[in-house]
Amino acid sequence: MGFYSRFGYMLFGSFSETVNSYLTDLRSDLKKSSIKISPLEYLSITLLTTFLAFVIAFPLLSFILAYIFEEFLFSFITAFTTSVLLSMGIFTLSINYPKFIMQGKSKEIEDSLPFATLYLSTVAGSKLPLHKTFELFSKFSDYGEITKQIGALVNDIKSFGLDLNTAIERQMERTPSKRLTELLWGILSGIRAGADLNIYLKEKSASFMAEYRRKIYEYSHTLSVYIELYLTSVVLGTIFFTILTAIMAGIGGVQGDIIFLQFILIFMMLPFISVAFIFLIKSSTPGGE
Repeated sequence: MGFYSRFGYMLFGSFSETVNSYLTDLRSDLKKSSIKISPLEYLSITLLTTFLAFVIAFPLLSFILAYIFEEFLFSFITAFTTSVLLSMGIFTLSINYPKFIMQGKSKEIEDSLPFATLYLSTVAGSKLPLHKTFELFSKFSDYGEITKQIGALVNDIKSFGLDLNTAIERQMERTPSKRLTELLWGILSGIRAGADLNIYLKEKSASFMAEYRRKIYEYSHTLSVYIELYLTSVVLGTIFFTILTAIMAGIGGVQGDIIFLQFILIFMMLPFISVAFIFLIKSSTPGGE
């Protein structure tokens, strides 16, 4: 525990215990997001950060608003309200931060899961013991977060001496992806039932790949809508606005304001909208690429 967290726990430790009793999912969220601190330590840091944000923002805003408006009561009330809202926003974002991390990890896992399962199925087809299959996967595969998840499972076996079943159960509690949890649960059930895991992994990889192909098909239609929307609203809209404003400037004789509006649209709004479209397309692409 660092100085900042120790100082936060010293100030807000008892209050953190009270808050923690209402945040029942926080321990699980921290575990699944790989934030390796206790819920009480995390809450202490969050409460201290929220408190410092209020203490810094309130006098600073009061001074700035009083200087601008030259009215003490209005500046005081506005600064206090803004500081409270800012502190509440910081607290809310901090509490939900592990969930944001989980969502990012879950998406990364599920984007790579069809190919990772196919890799596991191929290695399992060599009739290696399952723990060796996982070990080879963690060493030589390159599937980002899935490789890390399987690596943590292998580490539990090699470093802590856990048996395979217990290691899988422990990893199911830590993984943020429901589909990876489903895959591990199927493997665990197959081990307990004495089933052929090679067949199970082949069937799951085929199922995941079929779903991936369906997503690609749906994405191709969505992408065509995005392209039509971009061409219509951005490209043609910009050209139409430029021509229309040029005609209005010629008729009305007001050129300075029109040129400024055209500059804002072409050199500021158009790049911003284009970048937003790029991020929208990238975020909705199956496979994350």
